[in-house]
Amino acid sequence: MCASCIFLTGQPGIGKTTAIRLIVRELEKRGKTVGGMISSEIREDGERVGFQLEDISTHRMGTLAHSRSKSSDVPIVGKYQVNIFEIERIGVAAIRNAANEADVIIIDEIGPMELKSTQFVLAVEFALASKKALVGTIHRHSAHQLVSSIKSNYRIIEVDLQNRARVPFEIVDEITGQMS
Repeated sequence: MCASCIFLTGQPGIGKTTAIRLIVRELEKRGKTVGGMISSEIREDGERVGFQLEDISTHRMGTLAHSRSKSSDVPIVGKYQVNIFEIERIGVAAIRNAANEADVIIIDEIGPMELKSTQFVLAVEFALASKKALVGTIHRHSAHQLVSSIKSNYRIIEVDLQNRARVPFEIVDEITGQMS
């Protein structure tokens, strides 16, 4: 089981990914190796049209989902077509590499799009079984078995307007304190 697993949740747009990026920067400043993946919005003309994945270690990028894709026979979540190939090429590889090589694993986000990939679910389970520290974000209303298990077994922090500025620093202090 992971050394310290902390998951952020909260309303869309509240700042979970911003908090994750700050946690990564602060951990790296303190000399910790950090790996895993970050999901962020793709915007065109001010409109959200999709989501991209980034491998924290290699900075490789891929499209997680897009509303203007022309693919057929792919999973759909809301108005977005989910790119399973990119989830596995970028996200799964980043999580597995982090579980094997980094001090801290980051998984942003464990949500409906990512969970369309069985390999993604297996990679998250692999990371949770490691002895590494892990910080992730989970979709607030997901009923997926993996998210339910995370909510039952690990620390969940609800990010809101009052705590979003301090939560990243509290998490970094907790993780680095446990690693000393």
